[in-house]
Amino acid sequence: MCLIIFAHRADPAYPLVLAANRDEFFGRATAHAQFWQPDHPQILAGRDLVAGGTWLGINRAGRFAAVTNIRDPSQPERKDRSRGELTLNFLSSKESAQQYCEGLREHFDEFAGFNLLVSDGETLCYLNNFENLIEELRPGVYGLSNGLLNSPWPKVERGRECLQQLIQADSPLPTDSLIDMMRDRQRAQDSNLPATGIPMQLERELSATFISNESREYGTRCSTALLMQAGGLIQFSEQNYDEEGQPASAHFYEFAQARPFYNT
Repeated sequence: MCLIIFAHRADPAYPLVLAANRDEFFGRATAHAQFWQPDHPQILAGRDLVAGGTWLGINRAGRFAAVTNIRDPSQPERKDRSRGELTLNFLSSKESAQQYCEGLREHFDEFAGFNLLVSDGETLCYLNNFENLIEELRPGVYGLSNGLLNSPWPKVERGRECLQQLIQADSPLPTDSLIDMMRDRQRAQDSNLPATGIPMQLERELSATFISNESREYGTRCSTALLMQAGGLIQFSEQNYDEEGQPASAHFYEFAQARPFYNT
């Protein structure tokens, strides 16, 4: 997962509005978003068939989790534990968001650089192992890519502006509008590019919201839209793309949030 634009309690009608793109190598085996029968029937998410975890998911009680990697060429890209485990473990647990985050602190070094968002339906927490940071987020509109939360990258700032406009303009807010927002292929001007330690040409290619880099056999594999309404209705939409960046299969789910339960 490489770009997540989300609004946390920024609109009374929607406790969470989220649009995200997963960017990955085309050859990495993946299953589309679905309920994980029979092992985790309460979890709705795509599945990484290599390591077994997920980049983004939600369960029937409204527990949500998403992860991105942190781009830092000076740090190892891989460690023994997969970052997709971070999201899956939260979705299948009954701990509050804060409890889960605090329990992870002593394990930060076991994972390559990550940003993690977890919500128990009430509290939304952000953490990363680059700064050893755990933060409960206040209401607002946020953007997260492969830097830190709200890093001033062009696609992060553009995404936050677009989401704010959609929230103000559309009522009710359709998931299709969120998916469309994530198809923006405009690349940033060189003067606005972040310096993350990778070659300039690659920095240009990764500056777009929707990434297509056929020479590296890498790009946006799917876009996801998630709406949690104040009345408890959850809508989850996923649009998959082929290796040429063209729309492929699409999946839509709608269900009422079940009553959550937390360990105390």
